[in-house]
Amino acid sequence: MWQGIRGHDDVVEQFRRSLACGRLASTYLFVGPAGVGKRTFAQQLAAALLCPATDQHDLTACGQCESCRLFAAGNHPDVDEVRRPDGKRTLPIELFVGDRDHRNQQGLCHNIALRPLLGRRRAAIIDDADWLTVESANSLLKTLEEPPPGALIILIGTSRSRQLPTILSRAQIVRFSRLPGDDAAELILQQQLADDREAALQLAELAGGSLEAARELADPELAAMRDRFVGAFDRDRFDLPRICTDVLQFVNAAGKEAEAKRARLRRLFTLTAEAWRVRLRDNLQDGATVEFMLAAMDRTLTAAEQLDRNANQATLIECWTADLARLRPAPAAAH
Repeated sequence: MWQGIRGHDDVVEQFRRSLACGRLASTYLFVGPAGVGKRTFAQQLAAALLCPATDQHDLTACGQCESCRLFAAGNHPDVDEVRRPDGKRTLPIELFVGDRDHRNQQGLCHNIALRPLLGRRRAAIIDDADWLTVESANSLLKTLEEPPPGALIILIGTSRSRQLPTILSRAQIVRFSRLPGDDAAELILQQQLADDREAALQLAELAGGSLEAARELADPELAAMRDRFVGAFDRDRFDLPRICTDVLQFVNAAGKEAEAKRARLRRLFTLTAEAWRVRLRDNLQDGATVEFMLAAMDRTLTAAEQLDRNANQATLIECWTADLARLRPAPAAAH
């Protein structure tokens, strides 16, 4: 376990080999599932490379020097971290080149070009790189093409497909995998998201090795909504308007921000699909049930894809639920 980070020892070795060969790049793009530690890894990598008290080839930070103390406090003068502001769907250009009154006098691109104040290099971490606009990405081009000596720039996203070509062509890609079950379960227990190891392992599997997903899936309100939704299809009389209203109210309760609502609906899709997968496993002898469960899982995964393409949430919920109601087996006739 490197610097307290679980599950990514292979990435650590990749960087150690690069340092040993003198081939540390200036710009990296970290891609992989959300919630597996990419941001924490980027921060610890920067801390290790900035620490003047250790050999940077070891990729360890002493934790005691002025550089390490300032980094831990979030006040290191040679480090810039940017991420999407609250309530914004994109990374605005002002984060990189300053506002209109201070163009090229403020922002990440200006700061990364300054001489380091404490030692070896300057570092910049750009979170939420999936949400770079064309304008913001273009403002980075000169910095990425001609980085200052010793500068380290790390962009953090989820997949190559969500990155702009101007970024992909100028960054070395580092892939992060989902956390192994044991590591994810240990982190889940540390954060008290589960009561015991067996429950933690189940939550880790359901969350796909993502601590962020595990945190959201552990929400008791989410589990209750899943049970109400799935259970509605077991009743002889299916109340489509009622269940649509319930789901929409549940999603809207996430808050005013559109992204928070979208995340909550996405997790409901994940939990619902998993519930039907479990039912499928337990009902393999019932042909009609198997057919419905398979169709329900497929339709739910399709709904999740449509959500990521910014489908209107109210319309998406209505169409998803109506399609599932149409697919469900006819209630058995009363005797």
